[in-house]
Amino acid sequence: MACGLGCSRDHPQAAFDRAQKAFQHGDLTASQDESERQYKRLHDSDPAWAFRFRILEAESMLWRGMSQEALHLLTAAPTPADDRDSIIQALSVEGVAYARLHAFSEAEGALSRAEQMCVSHEERSCGIADRARGILAVERGQMTDAARLFQQSLSFARLHADRFLEATALSNLALVAGAEEHFDEEKDQSDAAYQAAVALVADRVALVARGNSGWASYRLGDSENALESFQQAEQRAAQVGDTFDQENELTNIGYIYMDQRKFDLAAQYFQRALDLAEGIRARQDVYNALRVLARLALQTGDLDRAGQYAARALDIAHESGNHVDEIYPVLVQGQIAARRGDAAKAWQIFKDIEQERDCPESFKWEAEHSLARLDEDQKQWDAADREYRASLATFEAARLSVRHEDSQLSFLTNAAHIYDDYVHFLVAQGKTNEALRWADYSRARTLSEGLLTNEALGAQRDNGAGKGTELAAPLLDAKAIASRAKGVILYYWLGENRSYLWAITPRDIRLFTLPAREEIEAAEQRYRNALIGPADVLESANEDGRSLYRSLISPARSLLPKGARVFVIPDGGLNNLNFETLIVPDPFPHYWIDDAVITDSSSLRLLSAAYSGERSGERKRSRRRLLLIGNAVAPNEEYPALPNAQAQVLSVAGHFRNAQRQIFAGVEATPVAYLSSHPEQFSYIHFVAHGTASRLSPLDSAIVLSKDPAAGDSFKLYARDIVQHRLHADLVTISACYGAGERAYSGEGLVGLAWAFLRAGAHNVIAALWDVTDASTEQLMDRFYDELNKGATPDAALRAAKLSLLHGSPFRNPFYWAPFQLYAGS
Repeated sequence: MACGLGCSRDHPQAAFDRAQKAFQHGDLTASQDESERQYKRLHDSDPAWAFRFRILEAESMLWRGMSQEALHLLTAAPTPADDRDSIIQALSVEGVAYARLHAFSEAEGALSRAEQMCVSHEERSCGIADRARGILAVERGQMTDAARLFQQSLSFARLHADRFLEATALSNLALVAGAEEHFDEEKDQSDAAYQAAVALVADRVALVARGNSGWASYRLGDSENALESFQQAEQRAAQVGDTFDQENELTNIGYIYMDQRKFDLAAQYFQRALDLAEGIRARQDVYNALRVLARLALQTGDLDRAGQYAARALDIAHESGNHVDEIYPVLVQGQIAARRGDAAKAWQIFKDIEQERDCPESFKWEAEHSLARLDEDQKQWDAADREYRASLATFEAARLSVRHEDSQLSFLTNAAHIYDDYVHFLVAQGKTNEALRWADYSRARTLSEGLLTNEALGAQRDNGAGKGTELAAPLLDAKAIASRAKGVILYYWLGENRSYLWAITPRDIRLFTLPAREEIEAAEQRYRNALIGPADVLESANEDGRSLYRSLISPARSLLPKGARVFVIPDGGLNNLNFETLIVPDPFPHYWIDDAVITDSSSLRLLSAAYSGERSGERKRSRRRLLLIGNAVAPNEEYPALPNAQAQVLSVAGHFRNAQRQIFAGVEATPVAYLSSHPEQFSYIHFVAHGTASRLSPLDSAIVLSKDPAAGDSFKLYARDIVQHRLHADLVTISACYGAGERAYSGEGLVGLAWAFLRAGAHNVIAALWDVTDASTEQLMDRFYDELNKGATPDAALRAAKLSLLHGSPFRNPFYWAPFQLYAGS
């Protein structure tokens, strides 16, 4: 009976494999508990195996943030003399635990012993030792050394086919890239780590990688994606008892809420993070929480508390010998001094940071921005102007290092407050035309740069960004642009405290002050919701439609004769608004479309290119050829067949002769059909299909077409694929829902299918702001092409088609005619 009970127990290897699997899968509590049980079972009978279980127990505790407890376990356990691999691993765990506690001399001692053992004889745990020394370098702020050590760990992992070590090495390399503000690289490394971890079902590594990816997204200006990543990572960390990563994600979530000005919520998250970090004695994370609490207190005007938090953070950075970590608390102290009127102290701090060789770029442009604000408060106008341009030059130099187009779209968000302050500064100085020039420089950057040749782009980028200490916005003749376009330009800038409208005619530029962004965008959102609801906003006497007209149009009404051609360059939430639907209150209530021919554009630069002599001549010389794709076979139940699609295809086709058109319909209407049709040879491109708009990843917006078995049953034509095929089309029409996109980026406007076709080179794009109905769209498009055949320009033709619905059909509600909007490109 005794033998039977004994034989029923696990062999140590089987138990160890089970505990280690739990550890790698991220179930740290289960791994810790199982290791403790096995250690007690084997302590007397098999000390070597007991020691291995003790190391795994300590490592599980370490990954949960229990550094002090892990050290206690390891120092209390007897060390076998002949198990080099286990000793190296134990020393590595010990070194990381000391590093987390900022006991750097003890960490150095443990890791030096491990390193000496690896020099004489390579063990499988030597890759873990490299990883541990890399973590020590991170805690000390020695990022160059950390990157080298994590790369060594990655090479070791791949050489020895250690996939778990490979995933952790990638995650740690991402961490270093983020610390060095290489956020594109951080995102790439994090995504690679996440994929490797998912393949191993290594949940804890996956959640860390997800959090790192979220941080990269946040620093690249994409807060929406970042918040989702942070929340998922925090929830998972809490579930598995991973305090170390939970408090990191709580801090990250707090950043998002602070940026959204939800200060009470941000404070709750930061305080929770600080409490958890102090509970596990994670000194670096205590520093991180204190630093951001100082920033929050500064934003809410609690200068005393901001100073206290900054001083505590500075003490930790100083004690650890991490000079880079000292910079931000000092920056906060400078901002506190500026708020308290101690200009001399603040000026010296900001200047020191500006000239600091090792200063991260984001701290540098914030210091330069703070200098500009300080000089402005001191009425040092020339100095303030120089510092504003210096801060923008620093930012633009950082922007040039962003490689991925998705990231370029969002990165400008990081400088939105600098541009806003500089525009207000210039307006206050009476330099309204220069303010307009700088406002336009911040607009449609990714879009316009994508349309330049490499030579032209290089010349534009050399115009100050990253070259010298100041930036110069390109010269702009706004009145000449209005003259060539034969219209009036309404250019909007939404600011935190006040907004502006520049009304530009061929003879004059006038500036009007408007309400703050929050007020305008709140009214816009309410009105948009009313437009897509069942009621007719004109008949229901909607006040938002009237108030928006009074705010946005009435100031410039004297410059807008009846039937005027108007180009709207919106900002922020106004990108989601169809200005045609604004309600003119007198002499009787009516929609503004009755008074004006309206086109949207992203910037004055793009509008200038669209109406340059070269572009106008190109359109006149182009052959009238149509590429028509639609009436796709329903790929699945989510995208059913459109009842009137065939009628619209036939109607549009009927406006062109057989020799002028190429049609892909039914099973032939596939993404490959478009991509392989040489779309650059067509002057008109028209889609009749479902459309999808991705808010979190706008370049994943797509036109839904038929499945193509030769392409793996793919049926979506993605925005990111559209931009790869250069176009010369005078007009692209996306007769689909949400073709304009759902998400507006700071300075870039709505990004989706319309943006993609403009980015590819289309001169004009018609796309929808919301759901469209099949029946009214067929009627609208038939009248639209009738008008084009009569020689009307796209803007006049679209207006005539809309007015035919508004005044002569059952579809007079703007829900039916207003979603379609014309966007002018280059």
